[in-house]
Amino acid sequence: MDNMNMNLSRRTLIGGAAAAAAVSIMPRGGHGKSPVKAAVKPASKPNSVFGGVQIGVITYSYRSVRGPASDMLKNITQSGISSIELMGNVAEALAGAPKSSKRDRNALAKWRLSVSMDKFKAVRKTYNDAGVNIHIVKFGNIGAGNMSKEEMEYYFKAAKALGAKGITRELSGGAAKHAGTLAEKHQIAIGMHNHTQMTPTTYDEDWFTKNKYIMMNLDIGHYAARNNESALAMLKKYPGKILSLHVKDRKFKTNGSANMPFGQGDSAVAEILQYMKKTKATFPADIELEYRVPKGSDAVKEVTKCVEFCKKALV
Repeated sequence: MDNMNMNLSRRTLIGGAAAAAAVSIMPRGGHGKSPVKAAVKPASKPNSVFGGVQIGVITYSYRSVRGPASDMLKNITQSGISSIELMGNVAEALAGAPKSSKRDRNALAKWRLSVSMDKFKAVRKTYNDAGVNIHIVKFGNIGAGNMSKEEMEYYFKAAKALGAKGITRELSGGAAKHAGTLAEKHQIAIGMHNHTQMTPTTYDEDWFTKNKYIMMNLDIGHYAARNNESALAMLKKYPGKILSLHVKDRKFKTNGSANMPFGQGDSAVAEILQYMKKTKATFPADIELEYRVPKGSDAVKEVTKCVEFCKKALV
């Protein structure tokens, strides 16, 4: 652990941020009505830009919080977050997609190719009105080998309607090649998300280096757990090719690889954030909550603690 992370210890940063006013979301209406509506406007909008660095969250972080997709915005604003990577299943549920199961896969595919983009624009407006920007949406299978051009077109159009500048999916050179032309056409980036398969040379390939719309959704925790080093070297190696970070703190492989509360792992979270501040990085650093939620707490409280850690590292 570096000195900076030791200084920003769990004990120092345990205090939670002041929660932004909650926003409740009305259930989806009938035909011709907006799929989501803000029941009340927040007293104040969240702002999670600290030292010029946008701290966000991937909504996967709230997976343990029970409730409908319409509750997601409340979770986000209560954590004090102003920018997000929105999981695709949440985005589609808010836009009125049929529930997915083996029986109705065809119904979902049919819906995707027929839904009006106004549904996604309405989701965007509701989030924006509450002070939350959807900078990325995760459509995790975009570019799969059996995916039609029409379905990929749908994903890019939906992302654009949501206001996103990029789509994330799991790391795949084949998917990059399949969807790369459409990424250029729509000027929507695809950010490849790494788990522990990523090494310092994984992205030294033409599919990545020769298409500016194929980028990196760099998970700094997974990288540290695989390579026994901070992902800071990747930020320095690939300037201009990082769409976003997933921020989590993991132990090095030699230390057991465990997910840890911020400041207790080996990912050098504070050092990476301060490098972003120093270099005036324009990509967001999105919290991904993967350490075990302590008894008596919940995901909203833990994300709020992570936000406070990041704020203290940057201000």
